[in-house]
Amino acid sequence: MEVFKPKRVLFEQKSIDYPLGEKLYEKFRRNPDVIVKIIGSHNRVMGIPGKNPQEGFREAKQTLVVGVRKGGEFQTCKPSAHYQLPLSTSCPGMCEYCYLHTTLGKKPYLRIYVNIHEILAKAREYINERLPEITVFEGAATSDPLALEHLTGNLEESIKFFASQSHGRFRFVTKYTNVDSLLNITHGGNTRFRFSINTPFVITKYEHNTPALDDRLEAARKVAAAGYPLGFIIGPVIVYEGWEVDYKTLFLNLQSGLARVAKEPLTFEIITHRYTARAKKNIMDIFPKNNLPMDDSQRQLKYGQFGYTKYLYSKEEMKNINQIFEGLVEKYLPNSKIEYFV
Repeated sequence: MEVFKPKRVLFEQKSIDYPLGEKLYEKFRRNPDVIVKIIGSHNRVMGIPGKNPQEGFREAKQTLVVGVRKGGEFQTCKPSAHYQLPLSTSCPGMCEYCYLHTTLGKKPYLRIYVNIHEILAKAREYINERLPEITVFEGAATSDPLALEHLTGNLEESIKFFASQSHGRFRFVTKYTNVDSLLNITHGGNTRFRFSINTPFVITKYEHNTPALDDRLEAARKVAAAGYPLGFIIGPVIVYEGWEVDYKTLFLNLQSGLARVAKEPLTFEIITHRYTARAKKNIMDIFPKNNLPMDDSQRQLKYGQFGYTKYLYSKEEMKNINQIFEGLVEKYLPNSKIEYFV
């Protein structure tokens, strides 16, 4: 699929003082098909059109905000890392189940930061504070940074930075496939490149405006051949008629396509479908015809690290799903590791 092309680009005034901000401003202001505006703050974005939640959502997904990430602490990022590395927010994908429906609301515009070197300098402070321990940073906690890499180059900068950090590690996850610019750069094995994958049924039904499974797996093969540590997030695991057979087929594809290419053991993060009350409301407004399994009476409640109550599958279902995926990994990719199951 084509790379993301915004319909409108809003520049925080200070962003143009940075080389990347200036470059993007010059690029987009010359394009007659793109609306360009200067705004006061990347945190106060007004004027995204839309007569109803569906229109507003679609317009937001075509809106790029270029900002400067102010100082301040990085958020923690359990269970995948110690801290988030804030590179961007949101993505062009329109996944019905997205957990960011809780925090980004009905107009999840895309935001990038132009002061990458300041962000990485802050990461170095965290690394130094935790010496001699290894400190791990997650680059995709609130976004899919690869979807915007052709505009920012922030992943390339981050990968090169962590290649020089003996006690720092970087990881990010993506559904997108534009990996070529990252294949021939020095990574030192310090960046784990992960792909979010699922069954064709889930991708087709719920993951709108994202690449197909085969395209993601082909990109993963390129990444593995480039020597990156490779991992997969399988999530959300959704229980539907025939789900066990479909996930088994997914592992067969991984075994045949990646087991011999990967130079290091693969890692897996298994995330079952869950939602919050706020996300459910936003999903019903944005995708009124969705058929996601969101019957509260069939779920157990769990309190999340940021204060939101989550609706999970029942304890019995969670146990069954966990056992099934442990069995699939052990049978088809026995040298791999499940980092966590939630």
